[in-house]
Amino acid sequence: MAENSAEKAKEPQKNAAEQPILEARGLWKEYGDTVVLEKINAKIRKGEFVTVIGTSGCGKSTFLKLILGTEKATRGKLLFEGKPISAEPDEDRGIVFQRYSVFPHLTVLENVMIAREFEKSRFLARVFGSARREIAEEAKAMIAEVGLAHAMDRYPSELSGGMQQRLAIAQALMKKPKILLLDEPFGALDPGIRKDMHNLIHRLWKQNSLTVFMVTHDLAEGFKLGSRLWVFDKLRVDPESPNRFGATITYDMPLKEGEFDDHGSQVLEAVNSVKKEMTEK
Repeated sequence: MAENSAEKAKEPQKNAAEQPILEARGLWKEYGDTVVLEKINAKIRKGEFVTVIGTSGCGKSTFLKLILGTEKATRGKLLFEGKPISAEPDEDRGIVFQRYSVFPHLTVLENVMIAREFEKSRFLARVFGSARREIAEEAKAMIAEVGLAHAMDRYPSELSGGMQQRLAIAQALMKKPKILLLDEPFGALDPGIRKDMHNLIHRLWKQNSLTVFMVTHDLAEGFKLGSRLWVFDKLRVDPESPNRFGATITYDMPLKEGEFDDHGSQVLEAVNSVKKEMTEK
């Protein structure tokens, strides 16, 4: 009897572990007569790195905004840890945009500290004494983690593009989000710097057991970084009414680390083949 009771006690923990961190159920997003997304059904497990590719305007960034909470679904459900996602951004979801989302009037250290300061003091965004010293030490550790320890007292205008993006990542991670959202974060960077950023974000993902959702236009980037790749596209097209149908996830592909570093074109052919088969069904 005691053994059976112990087994039953373990069941809720097992179910909790299996619960997706993010789940879309019959999700639609429309703006008036324009359908952007339709029939999105997907589950993201904790610790996955989902990269999303697709043509411009196919709804990739719209789906990211739905996760962030700055947009609301027209139909269907979007669940975060089994509950309806909150209607506005919170500390569980950090985001890094393509444009550097940092405060120009604050130093590197102040930019990273402010996330925690807002948490402690919503009106002043400023704390004092031992609480401030504690936040400063935590921020310094995060800044060192992204390789900016030497630039602690600089302002964003004194940093290169790659350094500003490192700062934005440190700022997003300071509040220890459960899911990190990346909206084409490396699109404006030079190839060499971009490679360094790939290594950084991959290391931080592994090191912090993050769940990452990244929108990208770069096919090779999507395959290189992700543990899972989604293709957004329209399965139905009406030439006379192009906004009548929305995009959905036409392909959902598990990725193995390092498998597609140098084979992006081959994988693209495979993806296009699958998309064609799905369209013809």
